[in-house]
Amino acid sequence: MIKMNLTIDIGNTFTKFSICKEDNIISSFKYNELTINQLIKIKKEYPGLEKAILSTVKEYSPEVKEYLLKNFKKFIELDHNTALPVENCYKSKNTLGNDRIAAAVGANYLYPDTNMLVIDAGTAITYDFVSENNQYMGGKISPGLEMRFRALHQFTGKLPLIQKGDTDKLYGNTTEESIRTGVENGIIYETDKTIDSFKEFYRNLKVIITGGDAIFFDKKLKNSFFVNFNLTALGLNRILEYNGEI
Repeated sequence: MIKMNLTIDIGNTFTKFSICKEDNIISSFKYNELTINQLIKIKKEYPGLEKAILSTVKEYSPEVKEYLLKNFKKFIELDHNTALPVENCYKSKNTLGNDRIAAAVGANYLYPDTNMLVIDAGTAITYDFVSENNQYMGGKISPGLEMRFRALHQFTGKLPLIQKGDTDKLYGNTTEESIRTGVENGIIYETDKTIDSFKEFYRNLKVIITGGDAIFFDKKLKNSFFVNFNLTALGLNRILEYNGEI
């Protein structure tokens, strides 16, 4: 029977599962929440699953944790005490989001000994830097697309809630177009400026973008970048394997 790993990433919106065989992700899927029934179904469909790692940004059922502990030979719940294959130079390690460090590890695994800027475009947009010395140095956190649209609607009296969409306009001539142009161009300007700033200080910088809104940046940034939607899962799997090596 082929041995496999399960990575579980509980985000603000979805719970994402990935089945990993060695260093490859062979299947990924997501649900609105994490339940024991889902885990039972996954374990039945992939009987070779032996190890699991879970990263979460919020509380989850203790029954789920009990199931994972009992039904996997090794189970890790990622936290600030978990051993990492990169040096974590963040000063407040206990406040560092698991998704941020997992994506950073994933980027470092794909491009070791390389200056990496990791951009995770989800509910929030995070910018995280991993040095060519394989050190996680820190980053920036900014509101994501949907959060910006909602903020304009919720904190003003009359501005409508606008859905994200593509715009190539310099300005809008309706309120809807003005909001969309402001929010979307604002994120593009912010991201390009962030990349430019890092390039001033770090040579041969590679940029990798992940997250649910990663596709938004396609053909919009003047800077070159790679897209990898499985970056967090790759990082979680690498952390799981690393803890089996030490």
